Order: sequence, then structure tokens, then C-alpha cells
Amino acid sequence: MVERLVPDGLWELFQRVVPAAPTRPQGGGRPRYGDREVLAAIVFVATSGCTWRQLPPCFGPSGPTAHRRFSEWSKARVWAKLHRLVLDELGARGSLDWSRCAIDSVNMRALKGGSLTGPNPVDRGKLGSKIHLITERTGLPLSIGISRANTHDSQGLEPLVRGIPPIRSRRGPRRRKPSKLHADKGYDYDHLRRWLRARNITPRIARRGIESSQRLGRHRWTVERTVSRLAGCRRLHRRYERKAEHFLAFAGIAAALICFRRLSRQM
Repeated sequence: MVERLVPDGLWELFQRVVPAAPTRPQGGGRPRYGDREVLAAIVFVATSGCTWRQLPPCFGPSGPTAHRRFSEWSKARVWAKLHRLVLDELGARGSLDWSRCAIDSVNMRALKGGSLTGPNPVDRGKLGSKIHLITERTGLPLSIGISRANTHDSQGLEPLVRGIPPIRSRRGPRRRKPSKLHADKGYDYDHLRRWLRARNITPRIARRGIESSQRLGRHRWTVERTVSRLAGCRRLHRRYERKAEHFLAFAGIAAALICFRRLSRQM
């Protein structure tokens, strides 16, 4: 079970970003569970959608133990670092296509409330959060973020573009800007077009009342497919975490797993 959820390639990458275990005084106390077993338990919770207390005993660590380690690693931004490391490996192999990127968002209901939640305009005003993401041409997530459900899509564009990390290339310097950015009519604002052009990014944003979204759909369907793949992380079907950083952590885990599946086919 552990090897299936955390294959050797993923474990090797994770070891490069996980912080060192704290030292314990000699004598007394339970031995600390291995990071690989705890990581497998966290991946199981993320992909199955079960609660921490429903974690099967076959993993070794209990649900509270896995949750405590998850909180420690989330605070240390381990999931964002893992996502970036997987992107680096893909970039070094020339597997990232920067010619066209796309941006989109999806709303999730927040069952327990918490930080960064707001009334969802498409769910009868119930509390929810929104996941924003940018993908490269083939649909691999480059940048991901969260906000309140009532946050307008356009407000997520600049933070997401700034959030794209400098990623390795097969040749030349690291890269963090796409050539073009495709978006639907929710991003149809002149100040966003000016902001993108100032950064040498060509905006391809549908215009309200002028252009049909179907034309841009030829290139934007990849980000919509990635949004559906996020649902493969069942913990993201609904937001159960009161803390925004924990919800963002599960989104980061989903993004890292999506990218690693592509990487594993090339290893």
C-alpha cells in the first residue's frame, strides 16, 4: 500500500524537500513513524476523501499523528516545494510547453466555514472557497491559489501569474512566463490586458458581447480538464478544513500528483 501510494520516484523527490525530523531526548517515548508511511497516509486521505480518524490502521500512524505531520509540513510549505521540484524535473526534460497557458477557477463548498470562505454566488450564497490555477499548454498546473467563493475570477490573475515559479528548461535559463495566456470572459478587463502585455505575455481573453467562448475553447479546454482532474483528489470535492493553509495544501498535493503522473511516464 505504501509503495503504491508513494512510489520510489515520488519518495526520492519528497526527501529533497521534507524538513529534518526534530531530535528527541534519549530514552522513553514512542519511536517516530517514518516519513514515507506518513506521506502515504496523507496521500490516502487526499485521494480517498476520508477523514483523518477514518485512516486505516494498515499505514501505521494514526489519524491524529498523520494530521499533526500534515500540519507541520503544510506550515513548512512542503507541498508547494514538492510541486515546484516535480515541475523542475519536467522542465529539464523539455516536457513543459510554454507557448500557451490557460487560467480558470472552480468553486468548492466549505462545510465548516473557516478563513478565506465567502458566500458562493453559484450555490445559493452558501459558504465556499475558490481554487484558481494556471496550466501550461498540455494541462500541467503551474500555479495554484485559493480565495473566497465570492472573489471575482479577474482578481486571481495577477497573483497566479506572479506565483509561477522559475522552472528549469532543457536549454537556457529558468522560465516563469508563458508566451500567451488564454482566459474566458470573466477576465475581460483592459487593465489585465495591459498588465500582461507589460510582462511580454500576449493576452487571449474572450470579449463580452463580441467574441464567442467556443473559439478560445480550442485552447482553454486543457485547463478545464485539469480542473476535473483535481476532483481526483476527493478531499477537494468539499472544503472540510477550517484553516485556509490546509485547504491550499490539499490543492498543492493534487497539483504535485498530477505533474508526477506525467513525470513517471518519462522516468
